[in-house]
Amino acid sequence: MNDGQIGLVASPLPASPARGEVPSSANGSIAPQAPAHTSPLAGEVGRGVATRWIAALLTVLALLFSITPAFAQTDDATLTTLVNALAPGNFKDREAAAKALGATGDPRAVPVLQTLLDGNLYAAKTTGQVVFLARNGVTDPVTGAAVEGIAKGDTEKVKVNNGLRRGLRTIIGQMTLLSEDRGTRMSAAQSVLRDANPDNLELLNSALSSEADPQIKAVMETARAAIILKTDASVEEKTAAVAALKARGGRDAVTLLTSVLASSPEELKPQIQGAIDALNQTQAAWGVAQNVWYGISLGSVLLLAAIGLAITFGVMGVINMAHGEMVMLGAYTTFTVQEIIRRSFPGMLDYSLAIALPLAFLVTALIGIAIERGIIRWLYGRALETLLATWGLSLILQQAIRTAYGPTNKEVANPSWMSGSFDLGGLSITWNRFWIVIFAIAVFVALLAVLNRTSLGLQMRAVTQNRRMASAMGIRTPFVDAMTFGLGSGIAGLAGVALSQIDNVSPNLGQNYIIDSFMVVVFGGVGNLWGTLVGALSIGIANKFLEPYAGAVVAKILILVLIILFIQRRPRGLFALKGRAVEQ
Repeated sequence: MNDGQIGLVASPLPASPARGEVPSSANGSIAPQAPAHTSPLAGEVGRGVATRWIAALLTVLALLFSITPAFAQTDDATLTTLVNALAPGNFKDREAAAKALGATGDPRAVPVLQTLLDGNLYAAKTTGQVVFLARNGVTDPVTGAAVEGIAKGDTEKVKVNNGLRRGLRTIIGQMTLLSEDRGTRMSAAQSVLRDANPDNLELLNSALSSEADPQIKAVMETARAAIILKTDASVEEKTAAVAALKARGGRDAVTLLTSVLASSPEELKPQIQGAIDALNQTQAAWGVAQNVWYGISLGSVLLLAAIGLAITFGVMGVINMAHGEMVMLGAYTTFTVQEIIRRSFPGMLDYSLAIALPLAFLVTALIGIAIERGIIRWLYGRALETLLATWGLSLILQQAIRTAYGPTNKEVANPSWMSGSFDLGGLSITWNRFWIVIFAIAVFVALLAVLNRTSLGLQMRAVTQNRRMASAMGIRTPFVDAMTFGLGSGIAGLAGVALSQIDNVSPNLGQNYIIDSFMVVVFGGVGNLWGTLVGALSIGIANKFLEPYAGAVVAKILILVLIILFIQRRPRGLFALKGRAVEQ
């Protein structure tokens, strides 16, 4: 081989095959040979070898282009011409232009097609040039450079319809199935699964053979099964596809099987119908489990909001209508911490909750102690007056927050580890709700430890059961009252930190939970932590099972009516405290 000649094979030439025999490499594939004029065996092989060499070269090139469409690159002028062809004509013309653009395999075509799919692609009214609209002007979709001479007002949107959208999703899926980025491949596989277009079967088979990620491969195999059911495949292949969809499960599998049931062969219909029935039964069971999870999630929120009230109400007998404002102050403490971190230490945003938790507890506990020492201690034994005083205090605190922070909702960002969701079997669980449930359990366990393993807890329980006897035994009941009110308020502040991750932070935040908190405390048993836990979970689960049938408002009313009827039979709730003073 000459120095300037490009060779496809760097290894020494193999022995020449017999006449009429196709040369092959060691692994059985066609091996291209050196040109006839450079081979020492040219006289024996003749023109047949040259013909076979050219065919082998074309086969190799075709194979390379077929398996690497995502890495192809087209020159700017050609790509611009194909992009501009998306604007004129009708929807059929645009779909044809989109297919031509997708056939290039150029990765720069993907954002163009995605923008068209989203309905945000524009073209100049006079020239028909396709452009992107950005905040700072008009840009070229191929080069990304600013386009001079075209204003935003001089453009019009490239229209799409449902048929074109389906075609665009298919084209984008074809272009991104072989991407190096995992997220891109997963999105493409899900798009192919959603459309189940038979035209994608060959590409899907190619992508499956090279896919190593088990999650993406599972989605691809499901998509392949869905496509096979829409083709003229054999009954055996379709039977295997039905089994694959049944094994995957989920609503998408039910939808796919239902869509092909009518057009399937008669001998296959019983299997499809049986798979649909089995999947529907499984979905019903997972639906019940999902409602239970939603109930547990709501119950954990109610537990956090009510557990502090259970302490103050149980130990002190005070109807604290400002308890919701302690929750609100905890949420605003979280907002303040995040604002300081966002401005001064943006890299520590994921640690904002760890900083906000002790601060929220400390701030609300100190405010609670101040409220008890300044207002509550003068009103013991007068329940109606404590109710009115704390209600007025709640209005004062709300207005103070409005003055300091404004009346609008404040955004508290979720840390990265509390964002998104995950699937557990047939359950869909968001990370923020999951961590709030864990946090509620941790607070409950910690509070049990304080009440049962510390001297303060022992004194609190003694005062709860018989205040006069506790005082006669030397327990400083005013100190216990102040610490109890501070502890209950501090736990309400922790609840505010948790609620800031799932609810709007506003001056009215606490008002949304105060009535529910009192229902939990009264239903579970005043002053009993285990009763508060059972009451919160019971009300949360019952509420979530009633909502689909009665609506959110009617469900809450029904829960209230049921609690009233229950209290008529058990005035002291599920778990009544024992003690002489309590009995009286």
